[in-house]
Formats: sequence, structure tokens, C-alpha cells
Amino acid sequence: MTKTDTPALDLREHLERAPMSPYQWAIVAAAVLLNALDGFDVAAMSFVSARVEKEFALSGAELGVVISATLIGMAIGSLALGRVADLIGRRITVLGSVALATAGMYLAASAQDVVQLGIWRVLTGLGVGGILTSITVITAEFSSRRWRGLALGIYTAGYGVGATLGGIAAVGLQEGAGWRGVFLAGAITSTVLLAVLVFLLPESVHFLQLRGARSQATLARIARRVGFDPVRIASSAARPEAAPAKSGLGALFSRDAIGATLLLWATFFTVMFAFYFVNSWTPRLMVEAGMTVDQGVVVGMALALGGAAGSVLYGALAARASRERLLLVFLLLSAAAIVTFVLSTAVLALAFALGVVVGVLVNGCIAGLYTVAPARYGTEVRATGVGAALGVGRAGAILAPIAAGVLLDAGWTNVALYSCTAGLLVLGAVAVLLLSRRPALDDARAPDDRKGRDPRWIPAPSSAEEVRQAAARWCRTAQSSA
Repeated sequence: MTKTDTPALDLREHLERAPMSPYQWAIVAAAVLLNALDGFDVAAMSFVSARVEKEFALSGAELGVVISATLIGMAIGSLALGRVADLIGRRITVLGSVALATAGMYLAASAQDVVQLGIWRVLTGLGVGGILTSITVITAEFSSRRWRGLALGIYTAGYGVGATLGGIAAVGLQEGAGWRGVFLAGAITSTVLLAVLVFLLPESVHFLQLRGARSQATLARIARRVGFDPVRIASSAARPEAAPAKSGLGALFSRDAIGATLLLWATFFTVMFAFYFVNSWTPRLMVEAGMTVDQGVVVGMALALGGAAGSVLYGALAARASRERLLLVFLLLSAAAIVTFVLSTAVLALAFALGVVVGVLVNGCIAGLYTVAPARYGTEVRATGVGAALGVGRAGAILAPIAAGVLLDAGWTNVALYSCTAGLLVLGAVAVLLLSRRPALDDARAPDDRKGRDPRWIPAPSSAEEVRQAAARWCRTAQSSA
């Protein structure tokens, strides 16, 4: 029997090694829809902004605050609800966050003044931030080691799908139902999705195993759905993992984790800054470069088209390559493509083609972040770590449109703006390079995978005979290394 044919020791190892079941792919599909909710919400607000501005007689600055309200809520939700997910569970956090976002959209559809609208947009953002923090972790944990990169890439592509649907809904609904009809449509869709998730979405196996024997029935139910013998659940469920010395945000700054935390934050900030700058300002800056308004919209659509493909492309490549090295390549190529793109704006066809390329690469970088981050933290703080990184990334997303506007008013050219954005991506690449040289703390990694990263790795022995065998293996490894 080969190493890959050896039966999995527990459910977590089965999820790592076995072919993905239809149920696992259904979880990925649910994650795509949840990420689409983010894209729909952001795009819908952008498309209805003109009507909102007119109805409430807003200044440009006031409208900018309303548009940024959702991003502010997302940043807070990612930071706060990530910790909640580690305390009470990923599933209940996702369901609660979807309910929160749904309520925010219903209330936004009923807003009677700009203050109400701003508050309800923050509420929606809180929910979306909590959704992304927890569903990213669930998707990673229920994907096999072979297909995790592709699964997260498909999940990330959901943003582009939602943004496209948000634009279509905004155009189609505003004429008959006004801008409130767009949020109402999103709220109704989200309500249906919440009902589906109640029956489909599982709890994290890693979280359940921390709870020990109390979760045995739930683990057995999940095991049956993914093709693992539920009888073999008892032993692993009865042995909860030891709790870490630190928990919450403090654990992210422990001696083992602080380096990875700071490098992840730097990468998330720079990539999210570049992503939101490119996607929010490109149509406007193309007009600055001499294009018509319609031509600027066409180039903006090129970014969206490339973005939907970029996430899936990254995921497909990640199934065959190191995810961190692949992210490094995507970051450097993105920087080069952005500079080339801004120098090509004199020719519409070339700008459109390069816009697709930029969309592919920049969105691939986002997929890479979602793939790399969960593997850097143990079960007890995984949602906290991913949530904190997303929160820092959202800070970059909030800052990008504001900084670009200020610099444009100060006389910066398009070439200068895009070149500085490319420079930030290079800094992100440096952070990823340094991160790739640090050992991962992922306790979800299968034994064979950990052994592959460290030839001296030996599973924790549970008997005197295993201690003797482990010592013998260690001595043989030491001799061969010498």
C-alpha cells in the first residue's frame, strides 16, 4: 500500500488527502455566492451613487463618506468578528453575519436621509466583513491540499460575479424602482441564501475537534457527508487539542507568529490598496488621459472581465505550484503590467487588452492572499488572524480612493499615480518573499505535507513503542543529513 493509499488517521487528514466530495464543492459554491454578496453590495452603491447624491443634495465629500461607509464597516467586522468566530464557531458567525448584512440592505432600502443611509451601510459592511473572515477559513479547511488553491481562487472570483450582477441590477432596477430597489433586490437574494446556508454550511472540523467529545455527533454527521467512516470519529473527538498559551489578537503577536502577522498585514495592505485604486479610479483617469467617458467605462469593464478569470487562473496554478512563490510572481507581474497599462492609454484597443491583463493579475493577487493567510495560523486563532489581515487590507481599500483624489488634486499625473501603485505591489512582493522563508504554523497540514517541509518532523508519539520507533527514525534522519 502506498503512502497516498494509507487510510487517513482522522477526519482532518481525510479532508487534506482524499478527493473532494460533491458536498465539499457545494461548500465552495456557497462561498462563491457569499463573496458575490460583497461584490454586489460595493458595485450597487457605486452605480446608485448619482441618484443618492441628487435625492439627498449631497456634496462630493458627503457622497464619498457614504460610499466609504461599507468599507469602514467591513474593516471593523473583519477585525471584531474574526475573534468571535474563534470563540463561538465559524458557522454561527457566518450565519449571523449574513443576517446582519441582510438587515443592513433592507434598512438601506428604507433610508429617509443620508445619516440613516450611512449607518445602515456601516451595518451592512460589518456583516460582509464577518462573512469573508469566516467563510475564507471554512473554504480553506474543507478543501483538499491538492485543490485548495483552486477552491479559494473560484471563491475569490465570486466578487467579480457579484459586481457584474450588481451593475446589471442597478441599471435595470433604478428606472422602475429607484435606487432603493437595488438594495431591496440584494436583501431578498441574501435572505434566500441565508435559508440555504442554514441547511448546507458546516462548522469547521478544526473548531469542533477543539471542543472534544461534545462535538462527536456533529463530526460524525460531517464525516458521512465527505465520505469518511463516522465510527472512526470517536477517538479524535475525545482528545481535544491543548489550548494555546495566548488567544485572540495577542496570539498574533506571540514570538512564533509576530513575523508572519506583520508580513501578512503589509501584503494585504499593499495589495488591497492597489486593487481598489485600479478598480475605482481607472474609468475616471482614462478620461483624464484623453478618452471619452464611454471609453473609460469600457476599460473599466476590461478590468472586471480580467478579474473574474484571474482568481480562477491563480487557483488552477496553485494546485501545481507553491502558493507563496506563485503569489510573488503575480505581484511582480502586476506591478509591471500596471506601468505598461498606463503608458498605453493613447491606443484604446491596447489599453483594453492590457486592462484585461491587469485585472487578471491583480485579482489573482487577491486570490493568493486568501490562499496563503489561513495556513499561517493554528486552529484557535485562524479566523482571528485572517480577520485581522482582512481588516488591515480594508484600511488600504479605504485609503486608496482618498489618497488618489488628494494626489490628483495636487497635480500628480496618471503615470505617477499608477507607478506608485506598482511600487506598493513590489513592496508586497518583498513581504511575501520574507514570509515564504518563515515556517508555517498551520496545524491543519497533513502529516505527509509537514514531513515534506521538514524531514525531521515526527508525529507526536502516543505509546512507549512509538517513542522508541520515533527515536530510531530521528537517528536515521540525523545520520543521513550528516
